[in-house]
Amino acid sequence: MTATDTPHVLVTGANGNTGRHVVAGLLARGATATAATRSATPAFDWHDPRTHAAALDGADAVYLVPPAGDPEPQAVMLPFLERARESGVRRAVLLSAAMLPPGGPAAGSVHPALPELFDEWAVLRPSWFMQNLTDDHLHAQSVRERSTITTATGDGKVAFIDAEDIARVAVEALLRPEPLNTDLVLTGPESLSYRQIAAILTDVLGREITHTPVTAAEFQRHYAEAGIPAEFAALLAQGDTAIAAGAEDRTTDAVRAVTGRDPRSFRDFATARAAARRDTDR
Repeated sequence: MTATDTPHVLVTGANGNTGRHVVAGLLARGATATAATRSATPAFDWHDPRTHAAALDGADAVYLVPPAGDPEPQAVMLPFLERARESGVRRAVLLSAAMLPPGGPAAGSVHPALPELFDEWAVLRPSWFMQNLTDDHLHAQSVRERSTITTATGDGKVAFIDAEDIARVAVEALLRPEPLNTDLVLTGPESLSYRQIAAILTDVLGREITHTPVTAAEFQRHYAEAGIPAEFAALLAQGDTAIAAGAEDRTTDAVRAVTGRDPRSFRDFATARAAARRDTDR
């Protein structure tokens, strides 16, 4: 894209943790955006190809959030990407995950297609979201209802990242005149175990939050009983096993390198979230 372009970006998952911030960031930068959701007009549904043409109309870039909870998103995403290229999309930015290598499971299976289909592309591979501990996630629900976080991570550490930091990188990847044409592992500024996360939440919330360690099998059963599809629950359990082995104990400078700003710390994030909740409850 050239510096004089006013790109029109299709944002899938536009109601999600990153998507809504991507839409806001694009509009603030003067771009136009189609916020694609099943409740939008026109509606967009990954699993209904009849909704794809209208969503792609006029788009020259796409932000790709894989269908939630789908362990094999390539079945619907790869035909969509072919259609996107044919419709005139020039740039694609995929939200994957740090634990998913190119050609790996879930979004990793879509990753290799981007450089094959598009001259302009990026894959964002963030660490685990800070929002998992505060918003609509089983960890967050457990913190609110039982004052504990249940994982199979042991003392393994994760450099949790704020979804807004991911969105800021995504906006740059979508709008920069020169494409990134790479995959980026995105992390927060420090690696923390869930025990350390629980200690921070204890300080911030003013009540004791604990970490409850379980086996991978127990963790998988816990998620399956909560309604998570069995294959996806197994993938999440594998993620916890990898964390326990140290796979996510790393930080990168990718957020600063792309945006010019340091990523937010978990303590700052949790403090701001708690203050916002108190203001809402007044």
